[in-house]
Amino acid sequence: MVVVMAPEATQADIDAVVELVQAAGGEAFVSRGVSRTIIGLVGDVEQFGALNLRSYSGVSDVVRISVPYKLVSREHHPNRSVIHVGGVPIGPGLVTVIAGPCTVETPEQTLTSARMAQAAGASMLRGGAFKPRTSPYAFQGLGEAGLRILADVRAETGLPVVTEVIDPASVDLVSSYADMLQVGTRSMQNFTLLQAVGSASKPVLLKRGMNATIEEWLMAAEYIAQRGNLDIVLCERGIRTFETATRNTLDISAVPVVQRLSHLPVIIDPSHSGGRRDLVLPLTRAAIAVGADGIIVDVHPQPAAAMCDGDQALTGDDIREMATVVRTLPRLLGRELTPAPVPAGAR
Repeated sequence: MVVVMAPEATQADIDAVVELVQAAGGEAFVSRGVSRTIIGLVGDVEQFGALNLRSYSGVSDVVRISVPYKLVSREHHPNRSVIHVGGVPIGPGLVTVIAGPCTVETPEQTLTSARMAQAAGASMLRGGAFKPRTSPYAFQGLGEAGLRILADVRAETGLPVVTEVIDPASVDLVSSYADMLQVGTRSMQNFTLLQAVGSASKPVLLKRGMNATIEEWLMAAEYIAQRGNLDIVLCERGIRTFETATRNTLDISAVPVVQRLSHLPVIIDPSHSGGRRDLVLPLTRAAIAVGADGIIVDVHPQPAAAMCDGDQALTGDDIREMATVVRTLPRLLGRELTPAPVPAGAR
């Protein structure tokens, strides 16, 4: 059961509902979105019904939710959400491009990659400062030095930054630099991390686990929402199947399925799903055609010298073709490319 608070509800109204539920022996989890606040209730549903919560000040509606992912479900939130990251919207009617290097290597490489991302139509910059890798001997990222580089490039280009956080202890550090926190595929069911980013005041990009069902993915989002953060974007990045011709298998059907089940935006990662440069553009076209709210792609000025995933990074002619695709295809489907923000110094 969830209590939907009216937009004009005060903090006192919210506190009164929480106190009433707790007095009845239940738990109440307050989640705040851009336009309204939702209170998720845990406990005896019949007893909550007897409280007549609809009669209380500031309460817009009380809804029984049949699915286990109550806060991210469309049962109480029929209209799909738009999430804002550093002023950049992600949601229905738009195609938002997030691009940048898989990992931050140097200030020059990151700034050049950001310029390439802008040329490809990107309105946000991705880049890894902490890199959880399959091999303990692989490059693990620059850490805080990488975060400082991303912040400097944001100041130069105006692009909001999304970067991965890999453990609860580093959430505050990454939040101090990034505009959006990414939870990677290997961390999707790190429930302590999900709770930590849910308590942070930053939007979250939640990648689907490579072995996760759609319900498990949405339940991971519920962990974040239950801690008070409804600013979540879901990312389908390919799942592990029996197929070996590609790095992963892009579950293109996940986009319409999840958009029917959840109000959260859904984007696709055509770089990590295919794992090959020649697959990124075809998968990008498929993502836009199926209705994805955006894409997140790797770019690099010298892919052959990249310290991470150079085989899937776009460069040169690929960037120009990507720009054509994202500027023309969405309009054919009644949508628009999200415009890039203007750097503060250029206004």
